[in-house]
Amino acid sequence: MQGFPHHYHVTATASSSGDVRVSADGLPELATQAPAEFGGPGDRWSPETLLAAAVADCFVLSFRAIANASKFEYATLECAVEGVLDRVERSMRFTGFTVRARLSVPAGTDEARALKLLEKAEQSCLITNSLNAETHLEAEVVSAAG
Repeated sequence: MQGFPHHYHVTATASSSGDVRVSADGLPELATQAPAEFGGPGDRWSPETLLAAAVADCFVLSFRAIANASKFEYATLECAVEGVLDRVERSMRFTGFTVRARLSVPAGTDEARALKLLEKAEQSCLITNSLNAETHLEAEVVSAAG
């Protein structure tokens, strides 16, 4: 693992309508749109679904790291996440995430230990630990040359 702090750079590009193109060096570009709940087509990733996916992905990767460090054998882990977006004090925000994890293990596995490792993964997920993080905006407005 690299030393901290880690820096992640992402670019989002869009015109006045259509897809937003999200990109990062070395990664496939994603086409995103507003979700159906906000008038979007509902057939693209949205910031809302990407956030819920980040929670699920982080949980699975956290569990994998913990299981490997603990020499815990398992077959598969399936994680479904439901994020609840609501209006709170006149602004919209996610008010909660429910993480539903299904862990398949070999016969004879200590189930209490498996549950403890799942709980440890939930506690150590950096995405859910960061959801109340402060945001800093650096904005630039550029006019097209005429």
